[in-house]
Amino acid sequence: MNIAEFSITKKVIVWVMTVLALGGGIIAYQTLGRLEDPEFTIKDAQIITPYPGATAAEVAEEVTNEIEKAVQQLGQLKRVTSKSERGFSTVTATIKDKYDKHSLPQVWDELRRKVSDAQQDLPPGAGPSMVVDDYGDVFGVFFAITGEGYSYEEIRRYVDMLRRELLLCKDVKKVDLYGLLPEAIYVEISRPKLNNLGISPETIFNLLAQKNLVSNGGRVKVGTEYIPIEVSGQYDSVKEIGELIIPGLASGRVLMLKDIATVRRGYREPASNKLFFDGAPAIGLSISTVQGGNVVEMGRAVEKRLAELEPQRPVGMELGVIAYQSTAVTKSINAFVVNLVEAVAIVIVVLLIFMGLRSGMIIGVVLLITIAATFVVMKIYDITLERISLGALILALGMLVDNAIVITDGMLIKIHAGVDKLKAARDVVSQTMMPLLGATVIAVLAFGAIGLSQDSTGEYCRSLFQVLLISLMASWVTAVTVTPLMCYTFIKAKVGDGENAAPPQPHQGKFYRGYRACLAGSIRVRWLTVGAVAGILVLAFVGFEQIETSFFPASTRPQFMVDIWLPKGTHIDDTTKVAEEIASYVQSLDDVTHVAATVGKGAPRFLLTYSPEKTDSSYAQLLVAVNDYHVIEPMKEKLQKYLDEKYTSATCLVKTFLLGPGDGGKIQARLRGPGSEHLRRMSELCETILHDDGRAVSIRNDWRNKTKVILAELRQTQAHKAGVTRPQVAQILQASFEGAQVGTYRERNRILPIIARAPQRERAEVESMNDLQIWSPLASKMIPLMQVVSEKFPTVWENSIIQRRNRVPTITVHADPKVGNASVLFNRVAPKILQAFADYKKANGLGGEYSLEWGGEHESSSDAQAALAGSIPMFILLMVLIVIFLFNALRQPLIIWLCVPLGIIGVTVGLLVMGQPFGFMALLGMLSLMGMLIKNAIVLIDQTDLEIRQGKDSYDAIIDSAVSRVRPVMMAAATTVLGMTPLVFDAFYISMAVTIMFGLTFAAVLTLLVVPVFYAIIFRIPSPKKQA
Repeated sequence: MNIAEFSITKKVIVWVMTVLALGGGIIAYQTLGRLEDPEFTIKDAQIITPYPGATAAEVAEEVTNEIEKAVQQLGQLKRVTSKSERGFSTVTATIKDKYDKHSLPQVWDELRRKVSDAQQDLPPGAGPSMVVDDYGDVFGVFFAITGEGYSYEEIRRYVDMLRRELLLCKDVKKVDLYGLLPEAIYVEISRPKLNNLGISPETIFNLLAQKNLVSNGGRVKVGTEYIPIEVSGQYDSVKEIGELIIPGLASGRVLMLKDIATVRRGYREPASNKLFFDGAPAIGLSISTVQGGNVVEMGRAVEKRLAELEPQRPVGMELGVIAYQSTAVTKSINAFVVNLVEAVAIVIVVLLIFMGLRSGMIIGVVLLITIAATFVVMKIYDITLERISLGALILALGMLVDNAIVITDGMLIKIHAGVDKLKAARDVVSQTMMPLLGATVIAVLAFGAIGLSQDSTGEYCRSLFQVLLISLMASWVTAVTVTPLMCYTFIKAKVGDGENAAPPQPHQGKFYRGYRACLAGSIRVRWLTVGAVAGILVLAFVGFEQIETSFFPASTRPQFMVDIWLPKGTHIDDTTKVAEEIASYVQSLDDVTHVAATVGKGAPRFLLTYSPEKTDSSYAQLLVAVNDYHVIEPMKEKLQKYLDEKYTSATCLVKTFLLGPGDGGKIQARLRGPGSEHLRRMSELCETILHDDGRAVSIRNDWRNKTKVILAELRQTQAHKAGVTRPQVAQILQASFEGAQVGTYRERNRILPIIARAPQRERAEVESMNDLQIWSPLASKMIPLMQVVSEKFPTVWENSIIQRRNRVPTITVHADPKVGNASVLFNRVAPKILQAFADYKKANGLGGEYSLEWGGEHESSSDAQAALAGSIPMFILLMVLIVIFLFNALRQPLIIWLCVPLGIIGVTVGLLVMGQPFGFMALLGMLSLMGMLIKNAIVLIDQTDLEIRQGKDSYDAIIDSAVSRVRPVMMAAATTVLGMTPLVFDAFYISMAVTIMFGLTFAAVLTLLVVPVFYAIIFRIPSPKKQA
C-alpha cells in the first residue's frame, strides 16, 4: 500500500487532519507575532569613557588605546572601532556574525569584565567607562510633546507622569526621554567684585562643594538603643545657597554669596541635544519593546493607556507622533496580506481556466491547506509575520501548486483514459513521489545559503528560507496525500459514445500538435538549436553587464530624513538656527504633514535599519513625514538642490530610509595609516574627485574639519613661584566662560549641579581673558593670570576627532549619489580614487602601512554575497547529488545542469526592460529560479526515462514525454509568474519578482525545447529518417 492508496482507503484520517490544518492555520495566523521588518541583531556595544579637558590626541593615546587593548582580548571580536574627541572616548566593539541574540548577553558580560580590568590603566581624571550594550534597542514608539504657552518645567512634569505610567504597559521595556534640558543651579560671580575684595574663587568653590555633602554623624548608645546622629545644614532651597556666608574677610565684615553673585535656577547651557516638532520646542518620549514582545500589542496597550490618561493632559499640550511602529506594522502586514490574497486568487483563476473547474478547484483547495499548515508550523517555531516572511509565501505560491499540478494532471489523464481511479492514484503517486520530493528539496536548497548566512543581511532575510522550507515541504505532503484523495473523490471519468468507445486521446489539440512538430524539428537540427540557444545565452551575458547593481532598495515609508552637518565646532545654538530655518522651509512644501528636528545628535533608534548619529553640536537631522511615499523622490531632488545652493557652508543630505542593513554614505572610501596629515591630504584628494564628478552629494569625511583651540601656555617657573597649578588655571578659565561644576544641590529624587561662572556680559568678551586674576596661595592674594601664562592666547588648530579601525587611524570619506544607484557613481569614481591614492603614495614615498578600503554599499553588498558564496557551493553539491541519486546516473543530471544557465536570458531581458538594478533580492530571485528550472527538468526527464523503461522507442519517448509534461510545466510557470504580480508593485520585492517572472517565462519555454534536444544528443538518439 503506497501513500496515495493509504490516503484514499483511510480517508477519514486525512479529512480530519485537513480540517485540523485549516482550523489551526486560521488560529495561528491570528496569533502570530507581527513586525514591519524582520529583526536582525545589532552586534555592537559602545564603551564610553570621559576624560575631561583632554585633547582628542590625548584621549586617543591615554584612554582609547587602553580600552581598545582590553576589547581586543575578546575572542568573539570581529572588529573594534573608536572615536576620540576632546574629553571623550567612544570605542565600538563589533562581535563576529556567528553570535546571535541568545549568546550575546554572555559576550557583553565578558566585555564588561575586560573593560573593568582596564580601568586601573587609565590616567587620573579619566573614567569610569560605561558599556552600552543595548545600543540596538528599537524604540518603535516616538512621541514629541509640545505645549504652547507652557513653561518647559510644566511640560517636563507632564512627560515624567507619562513615562511613569507607560512603563507599566504590556511588553514595554524602556521609556526614554530625548531633548530633555537638564536643570542646574548657576552661581554667576562678578570677577571685579572678587578682585576688589581679595576673595579667592577657590574659597567660594570649596564652600559650595562642602555645604551640601551627605555626612555620616555616626551613632550613639542611649540605654538599649543605638541612635544615629544626623547633621543638618543642607540647602533646602536655592535662596539658601545665596545666603551662604563667605569666610575669611580681613575686615570681619559679614558677606553673603548673594552680595557678590547672582544665584539662580536654570537649564544647562549649552544644551547637549534639542528636539523640535513642527517648529515648537519639544521633549521626546520613546518606548521600546521587551525582547520577544509583540510590537502591535505593545502599541495597542500604549494607545489604550494614553486614552485613559487623556483627562490629565493639560489643555494645549500635544503629543505629536514621530514614529508609531505598531500602526506601521499593521498597515504593512495588511497590505502584504492583501497581496497574498490577490496572488492566491490569481493562481486559482489561472488553474480554473487552464485545468478545468474540478481540477482547478482541487489544486486551489490544496493550496489553501498548504498555506494554513505553513502558518501552524510558523507559530510553533515562533516565526513572525513581516515583510520577508509574507513575501516568501507569495514567492512560494507558484511552487506550492507545482506538485499538486503534476499529481492532478497525471490522474486526470489516466482517469479520462479509463483507468480505475484508485489504480490511477496509486500509479501516478508511486511514479512521481520521489522525483517530486527530490525536486522540492532542490527548490528549498536553492535558498539554503541565505538560511545559513550569519551576517546581518542573512539574519534579516532568514525567514525567507524558513517559510519556503516549511511551505514547500508542506506542499509535497499535501500533494501526495490530500491531492489524490480529492482527485479520487471529485474527478469523474468521461463517458464515451458507446460501450466499446475508445478512451479519449490526450494531447491531440492544435497546441500539442504544433509543439510536437516544433520539438521534432528542433531535434532534427539539434546542433543548430544548441548553437542558437548558446548565441542567445552569450547575448544575455553581455546584456547582463549593462545592468546596474544595488544592495537594498529604499523603503516605502512615508517619511524621509535630512542630515545637516555644519563645520565641526559650531555652537549648538547656531546649529539650531540653521535647522529651524530648513525645517520651516520643508514644512511649507506641499504634501509635508510634520517635521521633527533633532539637534546635537540623531533620534533614538525608532526603526531597526535607522542608525542614529552620535552626539555632535554641529549636527542636526530633520524627520519629514509626508502624505504618500510616492512624493518623496521628486521632493528629494528639489530639496537637495535648494539646500546645496542656499547652505553652502553646510553639508546636507536628503535621504530615504533603507529596507535592510546599512549605515553612513552609500559610497565610502576608508584611508588607513599612521600619519594623520597624510590621511587628511588623501581624504582631500578623494573629496576633490567626488566634487569634480558633479553627481555626488553630501561629500564629507568622518574626521571633519580641524577646529580652533585657544592655547593658554602655562609658564612653569612663574606658576611654581606663585603656587599656582595647571588644574587651578583650567578651573578659573572654565568658571570665567563656560562654567565649572563646583557642587551639587539635592531636591528629593533629583541631583542638580551647582555651576560657577561669570555673568553674561563678562563671558561674552573673549578679550577679557587678558584681565583674569587667579588666587596665589603663596602671595595670599589675587594676581593677574598673565603672570603665570603666556602674554598672548594664541589660536591653534587641532584634529577634533580621531577615528581608528582595529587600532589603526582611519579616515572615511562619505558620499551619496544625487540620483540613481550608488553602483553607477562608484564604478565611475573608484578607479580615479585608486589612481590618486597610488600616485600620492608614490610621490611621498609611503609604503604598505597606508591602505585604501571600500565601505558603504559596496562593502555591505560584497559581504552579504560573500556570506552566501561561502555556503552556495555546498548546496549546489547537495543539489547535484540529489539529482544523481534520483536517476542513479550521470547523463540525466548533466542535461539538467546544462539547462540552469538558461534562466539568465529572461533575467537580463526583465531587469533591462523594467529598469531594475541587480541587487541582493534579485540575487535571491536567481537562486529561486535555479531551483525552479531544475524542478521542471527533473519532471520532464523522469517521464522520458519512465516511457523508455516501459518499452517505447527512445525518440518517441522523448517526444511523447515532453508533450505529456508541457501542460504541468507551463502551468507551474504561469502560476508562479502571475502569482508574483502583486510583488511587482512592492519596492522591496520588485527586482526579485522581475527576475523570477521574466527568467521563468523564458526558461520554461526554452526548457521544453532544450531538454529533449540535450537528451537526444547525450544519449545519441537519432531522428527517424523521412519516408520517401
